[in-house]
Amino acid sequence: MGRIERLAEGVTLYLGDCREILPTLGKVDAVVTDPPYEADAHRKDRKITGKNRGVIATAFTFDSIDAVRFDVAEKMVAASDGWVLAFCMAEGVAPWRDALEAAGAKYKRAMVWIKPDAMPQFNGQGPAAGFESIVAAWCGQGYSRWNGGGRVGTFTHNKNTGGKHEHETQKPLPLMSELVELFSNRGDLVCDPFMGSATTGVAAVKLGRRFVGIEREERYFDLSCRRVSDALKSPDLFIEVPKPAKQEAML
Repeated sequence: MGRIERLAEGVTLYLGDCREILPTLGKVDAVVTDPPYEADAHRKDRKITGKNRGVIATAFTFDSIDAVRFDVAEKMVAASDGWVLAFCMAEGVAPWRDALEAAGAKYKRAMVWIKPDAMPQFNGQGPAAGFESIVAAWCGQGYSRWNGGGRVGTFTHNKNTGGKHEHETQKPLPLMSELVELFSNRGDLVCDPFMGSATTGVAAVKLGRRFVGIEREERYFDLSCRRVSDALKSPDLFIEVPKPAKQEAML
């Protein structure tokens, strides 16, 4: 484990590997996360635009989830007393279902994030990907519970919603806010074991939830600390955000 930043009461960020840190946290009320994509996404090379136009590069700077999916799923299911939500490609839905069920969760279904402003397929050889899947599994006791009633699991949000895009797979805040609001309650502890730029954390603290995030890349961990700290300084009206962390007693 690397650094631990306690930004407020009930708001803690960890620098390290989620497979090592999740078992130390105890129970959380919901896991809402965007893990690395499947190997299929990493095999598809993409052309870089801008000043390096024409250069071929691998799709992402991080490793695919495939080799560690079952281990990660086991740790997330063991930690959650409620939902586990995980973003993935359409091709990742069945592997995630199998991994979550093997860990003891009750797989519910795949939901869909529709991206109206998704990047087109410039070569015209087929349709572009205009959505991502979100697998949903229940890890709590008894019947599953959420705040959405009987609505469908379809979420339509632009990728670009203003502001600086600081992570290669950064999710829009309106999307993550909707998911946090539907799958947790005020005062709940929301966990993101693949924190990235901490959009889940920003949504959580603005909606009056507690938050614990884990990120292994130090540059993104620093970004997450800044973004969550900024969110704590600018709370939404009528919602009480977590209080500043108390000074630890010196030994």
